[in-house]
Parts: sequence; structure tokens; C-alpha cells
Amino acid sequence: MTEWLIPEWPAPRNVRALFSTRKGGVSLPPYAGLNLGTHVGDDPVAVAANRQRVRAHVPAEPCWLEQVHGTQVVDADAPLSRIADAATTREANAVCVVMVADCLPVLFCNRAGSVVGAAHAGWRGLHAGVLEATIARMDVAPEDLLVWLGPAIGPKHFEVGPEVRAAFVESSPEDADCFAAGEGDRWMADLFGLAKARLARAGVGAGAVFGGKRCTVSDRESFYSYRRDGRSGRMGAFIWMEGNLPAA
Repeated sequence: MTEWLIPEWPAPRNVRALFSTRKGGVSLPPYAGLNLGTHVGDDPVAVAANRQRVRAHVPAEPCWLEQVHGTQVVDADAPLSRIADAATTREANAVCVVMVADCLPVLFCNRAGSVVGAAHAGWRGLHAGVLEATIARMDVAPEDLLVWLGPAIGPKHFEVGPEVRAAFVESSPEDADCFAAGEGDRWMADLFGLAKARLARAGVGAGAVFGGKRCTVSDRESFYSYRRDGRSGRMGAFIWMEGNLPAA
């Protein structure tokens, strides 16, 4: 049976959001479950069947992206290209989605419920500014935003090289707090903490950021994890607005 995570955040009533787990679906091992990724080597027929199961829970075909760990943001209701790592929309029933299997899915809405967005943030995209690019595309005051951080690789499992820490700390020295010393020259990175720091510097209040507590690596039953398994499926974070929209 398909299982969803429903974000716990004070989004406006017309804003709907879902995060798919691996439970349910028809994919066979190593993708066993509800794999939504067409690019991971899974049987295309199985992926299509899984996406059809998702379609029963959302109001329109989601704007599936070809994610490249960059900062490109597209309009989910009329994308000129699908090569992007974030999508936003002001149109009712247009569905933004990003796929993940350790990278951080970030969902956005404004307090008025007139614009939503979704971003895919691995460390490369996070450092390059995908969250800031998404906020800019939404074109609302950052202090009016609500943000949900979905399941991602947790700080106990996200081992990185010194070059990753250096990239963050050189541009923002306070990001050093998001890295703990590992073995040798390795570091354990807190992807949730790094995202919260970027959001804070962009003007989003700490009290407006929710989630950021579920680790994909440590919960094999619920989540896919590329770092844990290598060959792995993908989960999706979906957000849209229902009905007639309020004025921005």
C-alpha cells in the first residue's frame, strides 16, 4: 500500500503537499517499491505505473524535472525546459515536484497561499544558491515564506571531503558549525543545518522553517538512499494550490 508523508507546517488551507515514501508501487529490487525516477535503470513500465499511482493523489500531471544539481528554476505550469532543480507556480492545480534519494527536498509557500515552489538541494545546488534562486523566482518577501525540509541524508551519515567544507566556509564562515570532524580529513555535514543557514541569510525567519528531521539513510524501510544502496529509486516531494487563489 502506498504511504505518504504529509508535511507538518502551518501552510494556508489551499496549499497541499505530499512526500512519497518507497512503500507501495510495483518496482522490483533494487528499486523495490514506489520508484518515481526514470533515469536510474528501473523498468520504464514499472516507473510509469508508479507515477500513475501518484497521479491519483494530485490534481494534474506533475512537472517532472531533469535535475542536474544546479540553480535553474522553471514555471511548473509552463516550463520552457525541464532541465532544472526547482519549480514554482502561481497557478491553481499546477504541481511542482522534485525527486530525491538523499538530497534535500525543500517546499515553499507564501502565507497568503498564492505561490508555491519546490527545490532539489544536494550540497552542490545548495552551495550554488538553488534555494535563493527559488525564493527570487517566487517574487515575494522572504519573511512571508513558509518552508518545509523533507527527508534527506542526516548528519551522522553524510561524510564529505575537505573540499566540500571549504566551499561553504570560504563563502560563509558561520557554516563551519554545520560540519563535524570525521575520520582522517573527512567531515560529517549537516545538510539540514546548511539549508537553514542559507534560508536565514536569505531573510526567511527560523520560525518559518519546518521539518528537517528525517534521515533517508537510516530508514531503509521507508526511504530510498543512493549513499546507502548505490543503485536506488527516487522519491518525490510535491506541492500545489487548490481552487481559486487569493490575491498575492
